[in-house]
Amino acid sequence: MAVTVTAFEVEELRKKLQETSLSDNEKKEIEEKMATRQKELEQLRSAKKSPGSITNPYSKSLYMRAAIKDVLSEDQGESLIGETIVVGGWVKTGRTADKGAFTFLEINDGSCPTSLQVLVKAEVENPDRIKQTGVCVVVEGELKAAPAESKQKTELHVTKMLHVGTCEAAAYPIAKSKLSLEFLREKIHLRVRTNTIAAIQRIRNCLAFATHRFFQESGFQYVHTPIITASDCEGAGEMFQITTMLAAAEEAGKKPPPTEEYIAGLKAAASAAGSKVADIKKASKEGSDAEKEKAKQDLKPALDELMAAKKAVEEAEAASKNVGGLPRTATGGIDYSSDFFGQPVNMTVSGQLQAEIYACAMTSVYTFGPTFRAENSHTSRHLAEFWMIEPEIAFADLFDVMQCAEVSQHR
Repeated sequence: MAVTVTAFEVEELRKKLQETSLSDNEKKEIEEKMATRQKELEQLRSAKKSPGSITNPYSKSLYMRAAIKDVLSEDQGESLIGETIVVGGWVKTGRTADKGAFTFLEINDGSCPTSLQVLVKAEVENPDRIKQTGVCVVVEGELKAAPAESKQKTELHVTKMLHVGTCEAAAYPIAKSKLSLEFLREKIHLRVRTNTIAAIQRIRNCLAFATHRFFQESGFQYVHTPIITASDCEGAGEMFQITTMLAAAEEAGKKPPPTEEYIAGLKAAASAAGSKVADIKKASKEGSDAEKEKAKQDLKPALDELMAAKKAVEEAEAASKNVGGLPRTATGGIDYSSDFFGQPVNMTVSGQLQAEIYACAMTSVYTFGPTFRAENSHTSRHLAEFWMIEPEIAFADLFDVMQCAEVSQHR
């Protein structure tokens, strides 16, 4: 990754130098930066590879596994010929040869587009367990030079099979043949194993890395802006609303709303309960000693009955105002007081407002995160979700902002 990104930056700086509109100071700055990046690139490329130097830092306690990208980088693994290494990945293709004496596997771990050819003898592992597309393996073996007619310069001769995650060929949906994007939409858990989706992921990774690198090297601070917000930043499009009321509304919608006659009956019962409480209180003041004692004992149950009757009236009146199972205000609008946030909230369309707030204290900030638009359009130019870069700079004018945009495109 570091070699790829640095080489890309050197090439982009070289292209930038060819522009005729650059001033002498700008050319000097670019030349100095390109020299620094070129030096970094040469150091990365000259570093001698060894099994220890390419071992994944977070796979040392279990397998001491190396990424296939690191095995094949720069010289396709020729500098590691004769070394014993451990790699893991998923079988892209598999076939047996010499009447089943050994199996050829093309395995890929996602670290690069290129797969590593692996040769497994029958005495090391049963070919029927490992040759199906989709099988997960971790293998140890010696890296050797591939035959002259092979596309790759090296191949791994397996001496130990450290792990096998079997896969049923009949049930595995990712075939060797080309698959349509429409088909892959239904195989979300496996589609990243295809070349197309994996390539898109690598491009997104490089773009995100380059974005953060540019802004960090330019003195910006990265701000996490909220995804859930009560503000409509741009006011130019539809927003996705978030609520916890729909589940209760669905249940409420199954029940018919209370009728006026039913509510009138509840009010009559509440009025009768109120009269009963009034009579008991009167008896406690004007009655005989026995009547006062009895009234004292009857008062609490009567008050409880009155409160329950009043609550029943309130609930029935509120339910009668529900439209589609949603509680309503006196004016007919949705009553959000019972919702999770107590007010309408949506998924953000922009982090600009929060970025402006931070820019007024941090000077130079940027956001880089998901935004959501609910426009009912199904064209390639309208996305329900996309990631947006939004820088905000204090103490700057339009020219400074334009410079920032132009430089970011050439880095």
